[in-house]
Amino acid sequence: MTITAQVQNHSIKLPADVVIADGTMVTIQTLDEASAGQPAGVWMLNYAGIADDLPPDAAAQHDHDLYRTPQR
Repeated sequence: MTITAQVQNHSIKLPADVVIADGTMVTIQTLDEASAGQPAGVWMLNYAGIADDLPPDAAAQHDHDLYRTPQR
């Protein structure tokens, strides 16, 4: 089930037509208003260039670096 709710005074205010039993465990994922509804590539660009200490062949050798497969 996916619902849209609002935070008020540090509590989640559910829409009137949504009934969830007390004690039910839920996962809350906040939506960044700037990235909501955008394709993944758009918000991922916010992180482009952050890892500036990688070896020059990191893209070509990522399987070797992560999983120790033979180098290409």
